[in-house]
Amino acid sequence: MKKQLLALVGLGLLLATASASAQTAPLKANIPFNFIVNKAELPAGEYTLKSLGSSDTAMLIQSADGQMAKMILPNACESSKAPMTSKLVFHRYGSEYFLAQIWTAGYEQGKELPKSSRETEVAQEYPVQNVVLAATLR
Repeated sequence: MKKQLLALVGLGLLLATASASAQTAPLKANIPFNFIVNKAELPAGEYTLKSLGSSDTAMLIQSADGQMAKMILPNACESSKAPMTSKLVFHRYGSEYFLAQIWTAGYEQGKELPKSSRETEVAQEYPVQNVVLAATLR
């Protein structure tokens, strides 16, 4: 009985580890507009988003050519239904886009960036529009 229990616990830990590593796999997205992350404006282009370390609290957004990189500290967020595709959600105010959320296909938990002071300021002048872009696992 003890052996079965230990085998079951071991299998559960293995599945949890595999699940966590799949959720932290790098995402790749082609972003067709300039966008703001925290206080930095990044140009349109292809970007990779990946977790830094095993804690999954810090992430790196890096352009395909490696010229632009920004570290972010997103918060966890949840959805009642796991998305079918990986995606990035931007808040659009007028002509400015702010990265707001990062979702990996198949997971109810995502990442949400806190609003920057610039986003809060612009939000007073324009209504928010959500812009969703598909991302792929890299």
